[in-house]
Amino acid sequence: MIRLGSVIAEFATDFLAQFRHRLSFEQLRALSALRDCRSPASPMMQVQCSDCAHHHLVPHSCGHRLCPHCQHHESQQWLERQMQRLVPADHFLLTFTLPAEWRGLAAAHADVVFDSLMRCAWETVLRFSQNDRQLQGTPGAIAVLHTHARRLEFHPHVHLVVPAAAIDAAKQRWRRKRRGRNGTYLFNEKAMAKVFRAKMLAAIEAAGIPLPARYPREWVAHCKSVGSGEKALIYLGRYLYRGVIREQDILACENGQVSFRYRNAQTGKSEKRALSGVDFLWLILQHVLPKGFRRARNFGFLHANCKRLIDLLHLLLKFDPKRFMPARKERPAMLCACCGAVMVIVRTRIRATSSAVVAVLPRIGVAI
Repeated sequence: MIRLGSVIAEFATDFLAQFRHRLSFEQLRALSALRDCRSPASPMMQVQCSDCAHHHLVPHSCGHRLCPHCQHHESQQWLERQMQRLVPADHFLLTFTLPAEWRGLAAAHADVVFDSLMRCAWETVLRFSQNDRQLQGTPGAIAVLHTHARRLEFHPHVHLVVPAAAIDAAKQRWRRKRRGRNGTYLFNEKAMAKVFRAKMLAAIEAAGIPLPARYPREWVAHCKSVGSGEKALIYLGRYLYRGVIREQDILACENGQVSFRYRNAQTGKSEKRALSGVDFLWLILQHVLPKGFRRARNFGFLHANCKRLIDLLHLLLKFDPKRFMPARKERPAMLCACCGAVMVIVRTRIRATSSAVVAVLPRIGVAI
């Protein structure tokens, strides 16, 4: 397995020479964090054996949400929280995509465009649910922003897991869509795309951002049935805290080239893509989100503030979401090399003091 940090270390100098003028502060911080993750250059933590007196220093994980081997535990915790919000209804995976002509705008004004993308997608679902004859109420949605395609190009879109159900607060009614001969039908895709497009145009104009000179009149929205919803949540959680590429998918790093594999969405088969190391790093860093941006949000009756309401629904509808819970994977304990007992953390965030490390860091341009 080829570590992403080693790829960055090999191509960082050439990459910065070519792309430094295009990088934001957050992207520079990400480059430094991903390179130093779990290396001698990262801050250290002191661990001590719970049985004998043995102790040593262990490098910290960077904790960056673009890192492919950090925050697996946080990803599992998020998935467990969302599984607890499942309700007895057919679920749908809705996808709203920005057209290619808007990608430059999204890259230049990521905080505004990404926030508008998620908010307008939810407002579209809310409007259709309130106007639907069978629902006539407020729906719920679990939304996750993705910025990449399978080949790692910049491709902003938002996924929403939406139950085919709604709550009418005024009448205190719980309503679900009825199943027909061909299953449950939620909303018309083309109609949703039109409403979403209008809301996005209004949001960007209200923010005072000039619109692209040309963009299509017809945008894209998809609506796919996903059964009880747990598989869709697992899919969304896969990229929430683990970056845009797995290190197992980096196949080679040699002769100035990096190759990685991805799954072709049309054929379902694995394919390989090779490009220069500099271009590969640019592909990765395009997906650094603005600082503090929440890429996973809950709306409607699935909002975090509605926990009591969800518990009441589970009780009245005799529904137990625990049966969908994946098996919990506990964090593996660190064991003492001397006696095999469990090591405990006694001190954290010990700064690296190696002169060799300090000499390398200024090349990234980020203070430690």
